[in-house]
Amino acid sequence: MNFKYRSVYEKGKPAHGKNDDFYIKHPPMDRAKRAKIFSPFDALKGFGEAIASKEAPGGVPPEDHTDEETCFGTDTP
Repeated sequence: MNFKYRSVYEKGKPAHGKNDDFYIKHPPMDRAKRAKIFSPFDALKGFGEAIASKEAPGGVPPEDHTDEETCFGTDTP
């Protein structure tokens, strides 16, 4: 390994004891609470809605509406 922060990397993750000042000020967060923080994050805004609108119930893809007659019906002017 030959990179700028090699010595820092080799030290590993810091370990804090239960009576350590850092541990007292910043206790570990349980997984449920931590997951709740990141749940509203949506990296691709609108992607979920776009996928949901394209999916039909039962996992069957919707029909292809490429021509105007099937897309708009026969009643359109």
